[in-house]
Amino acid sequence: MISKTLNPFPKDFLWGAASAAYQVEGAWNEDGKGVSNWDEFVRIPGKTFKGTTGDIAVDHYHRYKEDVQLMKEMGLKAYRFSVAWTRIFPNGKGEINPKGLEFYHNLINELKENNIEPILTLYHWDLPQALQDEYGGWESRRIIEDFTNYSVTLFKHFGDRVKYWVSLNEQNIFTGLGYRMAAHPPGVKDEKLFYQVNHHANLANANVIKEFRKYVPDGKIGPSFAYSPAYALTANPKDILAAENAEELNSHWWMDVYAWGKYPKAAWTYLESTGLAPTIEEGDLELLSEGIPDFMGLNYYQTHTFEENPFEGGVSQGEMNTSGKKGTSKHSGLPGGFKTATNPNLKRTNWDWNIDPDGLRIALRRITSRYDLPVLISENGLGEYDKVEADDVINDDYRIEFIQSHVKAIQGAVSDGVEVLGYCVWSFTDLLSWLNGFQKRYGFVYVNQHEEGEHDLRRIKKKSFYWYKEIIESNGAKL
Repeated sequence: MISKTLNPFPKDFLWGAASAAYQVEGAWNEDGKGVSNWDEFVRIPGKTFKGTTGDIAVDHYHRYKEDVQLMKEMGLKAYRFSVAWTRIFPNGKGEINPKGLEFYHNLINELKENNIEPILTLYHWDLPQALQDEYGGWESRRIIEDFTNYSVTLFKHFGDRVKYWVSLNEQNIFTGLGYRMAAHPPGVKDEKLFYQVNHHANLANANVIKEFRKYVPDGKIGPSFAYSPAYALTANPKDILAAENAEELNSHWWMDVYAWGKYPKAAWTYLESTGLAPTIEEGDLELLSEGIPDFMGLNYYQTHTFEENPFEGGVSQGEMNTSGKKGTSKHSGLPGGFKTATNPNLKRTNWDWNIDPDGLRIALRRITSRYDLPVLISENGLGEYDKVEADDVINDDYRIEFIQSHVKAIQGAVSDGVEVLGYCVWSFTDLLSWLNGFQKRYGFVYVNQHEEGEHDLRRIKKKSFYWYKEIIESNGAKL
């Protein structure tokens, strides 16, 4: 709403940063770790930028103490990280790997000793390959039992020290890119299977949240959803309806299930009429209703703008920009439903992502109004090219501008009455950006790692490191 002054951030606001196991840890086959789907997928020629892998990543597995000391220097209040399932259960189930537990025990203890709140993500896309081979991973309902057993193991071992948990990270992304676009493992294009896989993930998520209450009764848990609010390109009612269709199928389809335990009606009606609706078995809806989260995790990077998309001659699947060459992405859509359009009011990154800080405020408002849940901003950041200048200076003013504008938007949402638990910038150090290699950098800390050649993985603090340190020290007052 319109106000001359904004409310301050809550005193216990979690100023944080985030990462994911596969993108930072490395040590892909050390200390008993099993093979994940990403360990296999990156070895398929042409799948990643210049064939980059997470075999070493930025070597956080061996350098976590150094990284935590940098977090302490920054004054970080929270650090969100994920556990590699295959470090705990190399084959996804069966015998526990003690070395894997030991690593995360040590990381959590290091964080706690330095007054940094650990936020643990149970699943950030790295599925044990053994489960994919045995029964198709998320394609089978058997994943519910195995994911729950893995999660309960972590609750038992870490629940005394970890009070904030993320269940599934970006379910809409790992199911969509894995089963719609074949851009992520397992590299499948099957629309019907996509919706069934997604239903199994919903059931697994709900079951894990249900079990969480038994083991960590004083903790909080929720999924992290990659939410890109939908805008209409014009005031033409056809464009507005297209944006409504996109919001329903691209966002409500997930968040309604998380918050209410049921699928949205318009989307379900469409999928049923086209034969794409997932098979619902007896007891499924009851389970979904029993797995309501404590908060909605929000991974926010951009908004999308939509216009009418006719059945005849309409646009379907587009192309992602994974090269960093601006303007190479192509529009996508659902014929008869919606089509992405270029928003003339927004600038774009070199990867063609819209820069829209007001969209974050809109996202927070929409989640609050529809679901009445607190929100943990579990990811938000800018991936760009960074240049190391003389004397190890990295002037990433563009990143400071991006984060500052988004933090102001959060403060606006807080002033609107949104309960925001914290803000985890993606990411603390530079990391492997999945398909984009190491050229697309997000971190406050530069890591001397590249796509080709040998590199020393030296950590260098960027200008944004010092800026965010001041924001944390002032609890956002220095904006």
